[in-house]
Amino acid sequence: MLDMFLAQAPAAPVEVPSVDYAAVLPMLIVFGVACVGVLVEAFAPKATRWGIQVTISLVAIVAAGVSLILYATGSAPKAGTTTFSGAISVDRPSLFLWGTLLLLAVGAVFLIADRKVEPGGAFVAQAAIRPGTVQDRAQAGATTASQTEVFPLTLFALGGMMTFCAANDLLTMFIALEVLSLPLYLMCGLARRRRLISQEAAVKYFLLGAFSSAFFLYGLALLYGYANSVKLVDIAHAAAGSDRSDTLLFAGLGLLVVGLLFKGSVGPFHTWTPDVYQGAPTPVTGFMAACTKVAAFGAILRVLTVGFSSTSWEWRGVMWAVAIISMVIGAILGLTQTDVKRMIAYSSIAHAGFLLVGAIAMTEDGLSSTLFYLLAYGFTTLAAFGVVSLVRDSSGEATHLSAWAGLAKRSPLLAGVFTFLLLALAGIPLTSGFVGKFVVFSAALSDGMAPLVVIALVFSAVAAFFYLRVIVLMYFSEPAADGPTVSVPGGFTTAAIALGVVVTLVLGVVPAFALNWAASGGFAS
Repeated sequence: MLDMFLAQAPAAPVEVPSVDYAAVLPMLIVFGVACVGVLVEAFAPKATRWGIQVTISLVAIVAAGVSLILYATGSAPKAGTTTFSGAISVDRPSLFLWGTLLLLAVGAVFLIADRKVEPGGAFVAQAAIRPGTVQDRAQAGATTASQTEVFPLTLFALGGMMTFCAANDLLTMFIALEVLSLPLYLMCGLARRRRLISQEAAVKYFLLGAFSSAFFLYGLALLYGYANSVKLVDIAHAAAGSDRSDTLLFAGLGLLVVGLLFKGSVGPFHTWTPDVYQGAPTPVTGFMAACTKVAAFGAILRVLTVGFSSTSWEWRGVMWAVAIISMVIGAILGLTQTDVKRMIAYSSIAHAGFLLVGAIAMTEDGLSSTLFYLLAYGFTTLAAFGVVSLVRDSSGEATHLSAWAGLAKRSPLLAGVFTFLLLALAGIPLTSGFVGKFVVFSAALSDGMAPLVVIALVFSAVAAFFYLRVIVLMYFSEPAADGPTVSVPGGFTTAAIALGVVVTLVLGVVPAFALNWAASGGFAS
């Protein structure tokens, strides 16, 4: 009987989703080569894996960048396009964020690949070794090649970040959030030295990340209940003209934003940041600090602009408070830090507050200025962590501030580079940091947020103190007789630091080309 019914029933048409392969080719290249990297780990001889992984990782990023440039300068519509049944939106902000992520990933892969600063590499030779054991001490002092799984993990995280900031519906955004987060959880626990604090960082990041993902997913569920859709444009239409109760809408938005702010290290959802920045291998810290913030704020911009612009009156005051709290936490607690990596972590929390000022402006200038700020901050931070990896003692990196006393007498070049990067983070003229703050605060002023800009300027001045403290320590203190040494960087680390310094300088002196690129168009829905 059932067979007869099925034979007589008309077959339902299967709708194949249209895919604009040219638009999403950069993302597909990154994911495809990440899968190839996994196969390399499975089948390539161990002695050859490092060279193969470094080569294919850099080739993948360059190929993705070339395909991005060809698409952006060729067939890309100015208004943007959506693909994968509207799940991915490839518009001008997406292309800018993808380009930023790919450029930053080149520097991050350079730092990860370096094996001269730390003989054998910054990553443990065998991840299963227990901290504190004889085997652990032996591998820390040996030149044994480190784990090469970090390269496909880096590419998977990069692909997740690219998907995250281009996702046009919340379910795709959640999947991308997990794809970018899970590799980072693993990479944080792979430090060659100080294994215990590295594994502690990985566990903290994983547990707190699981909580933030739960917030995001619960918010997604509430918004689906409100709009009967997870697409941002459908949520926007429901919010603009629905007679349903707004309880689900704003409860869902609040939970959703908690998950996004966590990934962006925005206070008060920042608690993972100092511990993870300090405990993770420094190349991974640089990758997280630069790329994760770009992806997180790209997603925040898209959610607020595409999905909730019509309700900005209701949530804007809350976001003002969050931005102020983040600036206060980052600036005040940064003053109390005695570890360089933790200091930069609190600096990132303060910068997240400054970024949020531009993100909630909800204007074209607010969008373009925030995108530029992300580009400028990413390169400065990546280079700063490259410098941090060079000051070392017998136990590895010497990150306590006392170890940096008199650094200018031991290595004037390194002290000069780090001074320039700290001044950029402080927002001193002729650096990208100054231009980034100027355009963000200008956009906020134009949108009537003068009180918030005044508060941001005050805490920007407060945060400048702990940057200047390090500069004074390097130039006006005597180095300890048995103090740490400055390692001669390998070619990879030198390239990463040079890339960050050059971009920081160029964007500070001639920022017009990047600002014009960032202002080339808005979000597509």
